[in-house]
This record gives sequence, structure tokens and C-alpha cells, in this order.
Amino acid sequence: MNRLGLRGRLLVAQIVVLLVCCVTIAAVAVAIAAPLFHNHLAMAGIEDDNVRLHTEEAFSQTIFVALLSGIAVALVGASIAAVYVVRRITAPISRLAVAAQSVAEGKYDVHIEHSDVDSDFTRLEGAFSDMAERLDHSDRVRKRLLADLAHELRTPVSTLAAYVDGLEDGVLEADGTSWAVMRDQLERLRRLAHDLSDVSAADEHALDLILAADDLSDIVCSTTTAVAPRFEERAVTLSTATPAHPVRVRVDRQRIEQILSNLLENALRHTPGGGSVAVAVTESPDHISVAVSDTGEGIPEDQLESVFDRFHRGESSDGSGLGLTIARSLARAHGGSLTARPNPLGGTILELALPGQLASDT
Repeated sequence: MNRLGLRGRLLVAQIVVLLVCCVTIAAVAVAIAAPLFHNHLAMAGIEDDNVRLHTEEAFSQTIFVALLSGIAVALVGASIAAVYVVRRITAPISRLAVAAQSVAEGKYDVHIEHSDVDSDFTRLEGAFSDMAERLDHSDRVRKRLLADLAHELRTPVSTLAAYVDGLEDGVLEADGTSWAVMRDQLERLRRLAHDLSDVSAADEHALDLILAADDLSDIVCSTTTAVAPRFEERAVTLSTATPAHPVRVRVDRQRIEQILSNLLENALRHTPGGGSVAVAVTESPDHISVAVSDTGEGIPEDQLESVFDRFHRGESSDGSGLGLTIARSLARAHGGSLTARPNPLGGTILELALPGQLASDT
């Protein structure tokens, strides 16, 4: 029985049920028809035993042949119907089993044709398709992340290995320059590990937000004040423009500060000495935005969207390549957006937009 599979078992079960029904119908017909016919002959006044005997034999043979013919026709017709029904029921199950086997083997790019057998089964097919798509997406993200990570780790690890070998062999001196280079590479690895933690949480939609009513202008001013010394060191002018009144929003203050820090760090990295970076908070009926404008070399038109890709770095970039990726993920977690566009004065404008419904008058 185990070799028959689900389709064979259902078919056998259908035939067994049909046979039981046919036998039951035949037994009931024989048990009732003969006595009932005998009573009808008696009521008709037929007293001749030979006539009654031949009549009852003819009736019994007729009933037998009719029942046998009916059962045969019913079995054939019902078998055909059973085969059709069983195949219609089991076909989507077979397809789902094949798809499940593919997923078990690590082949997540499967396509399941939705059937109309049953609403519950249709939901099952839809849920399985969604699961396969999520697994496929996670697998592609994992492979891309590992490839990008391997590429990103290669440079600092190779640099550290070269300096350690050079110090051991006496080729390099253990002076301030060597220690500074190695310390920079270690800091790069530390920053990369921290950024990877955030970007992994973003990929899994597991960014934790602690939302509270706050003043967006105060957040902007606090962030720009914290980074102002670095701008002074690079001789880059940093200016801030905010509304005179508080701009109340319901956000995670630390996460918004993280977004702004990434935007300002990116602007400083790409703005030469003597340039300027401006931060402006504006309000509109449907959203509140913070625009960070720089006068650096700008971003090519064809890279305005790709700058938000993981590990994307321009020619003059020395960061981890994850800052803007994390910033956009945090913006979207707040229900907002982060976009880039050319600055008419030269350079780039990165704009954080938060939906208007986050605003609060409290």
C-alpha cells in the first residue's frame, strides 16, 4: 500500500467505497424486490403455481441482469470520475512536493502554479510561494553580503599583514607612521563590523526603533554641533537653517542622529577645503525634510541611486560603503525616504523626508 502513493491510495479508497455501495444496493434490492413482487402476484389473483414460478424466476433474472449491468456501468463511470477527481486533487500536491524538494536542496527559485482545488490549498500554495521568495531573497542577500564582505576585508587585512611582516623582518620601523597606519586599518575593521551589524538588522527588518515626540530642529542642531570640529579641521564651512518654531516629530532620536551623522560624514568626505555644507529643515503639508547640501565633486547622474547600495564607494571614498545604505534603511523604518540629487551650485543634495503624520503638536 505504501508503494501506491497518495494518488493510488485515494483511487483505491474511491473504488472500495463504490464497491461497498454497489454490493449494499444489490443486497437491499434482492432482499426487498423478491418478496414485494411475490405479494403483488398474490394480490393480482394469480393462483397457478407454474405461472407464478416462471414469473418470479423471470423477475429474479431480470433484476440480477439489471443490477449487474448497472453495477458494471456505475463502476466504469465512477472509476473514470474518481481518476479525474483524484488527479485534480493530487496534481497540485505533487507540484508542491516537487517545489518543497527543490527548496530542501537549496534551490529557492521555484514557481508554483496556483490551482483552484480549494481555497485553503490556494492559501497554502501562496504561503509556500512567499516563503520560497523570502528564502531566495535571503540567500541572494547572504551570498552578496559574503562576497562584498570578503572584498571589503581584503584590503585592511592585507595591509595589516604586510606591516606586521615588515616589522618582524626589520624592513619597517616601529615608528609613529607604522602604528598610525595599522591603527587606521583596525579602526576601519571596527567600523566595518559595527556597520555590518546595522545593515544585517536592516536586511532582516529587525531595526529597533524607540519612538518619542521630539523637536527635529533640536536633533539637527545637536548633530551639527557634534561634528562641527571635524569640519573646522578640514576648513569646510558648515551652516544650519531651521524654522523659528519647534518642528515636532515622533521619531527615534538616536537613529535620526545616526542618519544625519552619516549624511554629514559623507558630505565632509566629498567636499574639499574651502567648500561648504548646508543643512536645512523644511516643512510641507505632507512631509518634513532635512536636506544636506555640499559643494563637493558631486555624484554622477547614473550613480545617484547606486550610492545607496551596499559597499558602494566613489573614487574618493574611504568609508565602509555602508553608511548611506544604513541611513536609507533607517529612514524607511521611520516610514520616510532618503534620496540624492545634484546640487545646482555644484555637489550633491541628500534629502531625508519624514511623512507628515509623524508630526505632532504635543
